[in-house]
Amino acid sequence: MKPSRKTGRIQSDDKGAPLTSDLAKRIAQARAKEEAAEAAQSASGSRDMSAMSRGVRLGSEFIAAILVGAGIGYLLDQWLKTSPWLMLVMLMVGFAAGVLNVVRSAAEMNRAAPPPTAAMRVPDDKEDE
Repeated sequence: MKPSRKTGRIQSDDKGAPLTSDLAKRIAQARAKEEAAEAAQSASGSRDMSAMSRGVRLGSEFIAAILVGAGIGYLLDQWLKTSPWLMLVMLMVGFAAGVLNVVRSAAEMNRAAPPPTAAMRVPDDKEDE
């Protein structure tokens, strides 16, 4: 018998013993490892955002909240005949909601970002001396 290579398969002395069950098990294990690696990569890939995409996301959330507030206020003004007061009030509510959304999203992005390394730090005045 030849010396065993580290292939991960079960060595069998039987010449007629099928290795298909062992092969199927190893294929299933390899697929599971590959799927886990892909899932980890996609999770880390969604966290990595460029500065441009962060700015577009935060800006669009802010503008969307203002437009939704103004739209609801306009519709309420048309329905209740209180023009322009409800639109102005809802515009301010939309502005506040937009600021809240931006702060919440920025905090979430900062939590997901990796901590800065020593090379990324900018020295302050105390470190310059």
